[in-house]
Parts: sequence; structure tokens; C-alpha cells
Amino acid sequence: MSRSVLYWLIKLLLAEPVLKAVYRPWVRGLDRVPASGPVILASNHLSLTDPIFLPVVLRRRITFVAKADLFTGPGLRGRLSGVFFRGIGMLPVDRSGGRASRAAIDAAVGVLRDGEVFGIYPEGTRSPDGRLYRGRTGVARIALESGASVLPVAMIGTEAVFPRGRLLPRVRRVGVVIGEPLDFSRYAGRAGDPFVLRSVTDEVVAAIQALSGQEYVDAYASRVAGRQALARGTGVPAPEDPAGGGPGGRAAPASPPPAPPTD
Repeated sequence: MSRSVLYWLIKLLLAEPVLKAVYRPWVRGLDRVPASGPVILASNHLSLTDPIFLPVVLRRRITFVAKADLFTGPGLRGRLSGVFFRGIGMLPVDRSGGRASRAAIDAAVGVLRDGEVFGIYPEGTRSPDGRLYRGRTGVARIALESGASVLPVAMIGTEAVFPRGRLLPRVRRVGVVIGEPLDFSRYAGRAGDPFVLRSVTDEVVAAIQALSGQEYVDAYASRVAGRQALARGTGVPAPEDPAGGGPGGRAAPASPPPAPPTD
């Protein structure tokens, strides 16, 4: 069975009817996703459920890359995990760095050159505390190498559905807000310039912040999560990270986090 057929079977027969009935996800800006052609959806990352709820509200298939060990494991459980993650639109990639990072970018660019939708979390991992963290430059490399526009996306409330450390999800209403497209064609041919990569990444993360209303932290989420875990293990408080404002020294957006519809 092809990956595309499996995706639509899981979405239409399982994920969409169940999640829409139980969680009643709301969406704003869905019309900003083009009906065809390549586009990057760059989202904040609050919960393990983010790559499940986002595809549910979209009309097009979306592909993410995910660490390869999610797709493997011993016995039947490992095989079922691989089938499930491929079925919800994920590609297995070794993300250990170096050549592996290059492989992840190549996989993303390949999806976009096929005219499809690619999803990415610029923070690189889930937020450890619900705040928005400094973006990794992979999103910029993918945008500049593919020439695809970027749609900023804000997931709303998914951290309340499946908080870190919880074994089972809770029933809470979640939302998805999709912003105006970002065009980086002015930087064509400059995917190797670290200053351009940082500028593009900060612009994407700032657009996400404007949609989500999150507090911004100018540090990488993975490093903060590591320090917090060490603090819990040792009892020594973790140092405070620079918070407030927006990426690249921007001012924080004045708008509060979006509220769900009243229906």
C-alpha cells in the first residue's frame, strides 16, 4: 500500500472523525493553504499531538520528517509504530547531525519539489514549558533551497491535551491558526549565508509568535529542556533564560493568544 493511500485511510476513516468529534478542533486561515503546489507549514510545537491535529484540519496531505527510531522497535509493536508514523505523513530520518541533518533537508526539499506540503517545527523539539523558543535554521535552508513560501502556523491548546509527563491525553478543545505566506525569494541563492539563514528563521518564528501570542525565549528549547531535567535530578535550580520581546530583537506582539470560537 502506498504512503499516500495509507495517509488518507488513517485520516478519513480514523483520525478525522474521532478527533473532530472528541476535540472539536477549530481553524482560522485555512484558505491561505494553496490548493496545489509546494508550501512549507512552519509551526510552534507544544505537544506530541501537534502532528496529529494539524493534518486533521488540512485539506491536503502534509509530510513531516521525524527521528528514525520512532519507526523501529522489536516485534509487532515496532512494526505497527512504523506503519502508523508513515501513515500520518512522517518520513524517517536520522537527525543525529552532520550528514544526517543534510539528509533531513534533502528529504524536505524533495517533498516540496514534488509539489507537496511540508511541515516543520522550527524550534526543533517540543517547548518544555509552553513558551516559544529560538528557531533552528533548517526551516530557512529548506525554504531557500526549494523556493517554496512559508506559512506560519500556531497550534493553540495542544499542551493541555497531552502535557509532558502525562501517559494519556485529556479532552480539551484545540485550535490551529494559519498566517499569511512569507516569501523569501529576495534571498535566492544565499542558502549558505549564516546571516541570511538566521534572519529568515527569526522572521518565521516572529510570524508564529504574532499568531500564538506566546512569550519568546532567546534560547534553544532542547538546551533549556536539558537544563531543566538536570535541575530536577540534582535539586540545583536551572539558570533563567532571556525571555520577552521577539526573535532578532523584535518587540513582542501586542495581541493576546487567540481564543476559540464560541460555538
